[in-house]
Amino acid sequence: MPFANFKVPAGSLDERQKARIVARTTELYVELYGERARATTLVLVEEVTDGGWGIGGDVLTLAMIRQPTGPTAPEEPGPA
Repeated sequence: MPFANFKVPAGSLDERQKARIVARTTELYVELYGERARATTLVLVEEVTDGGWGIGGDVLTLAMIRQPTGPTAPEEPGPA
């Protein structure tokens, strides 16, 4: 049985986005294993309590994730 476990910050996704993760992950497994995988694919979207995880040694919060990032880097020029 194919299985995927997504851990996301609580409150960061709405129900439609969670359903999209489930559907697209299932389709990926079907692409890899064939149609027989559809009925047995399990996708778990777990919401982690705010402040319940970290990256780079720092606690990560939903407020930090939602902060706008700085200006994006300019695109590299393509071949002339």
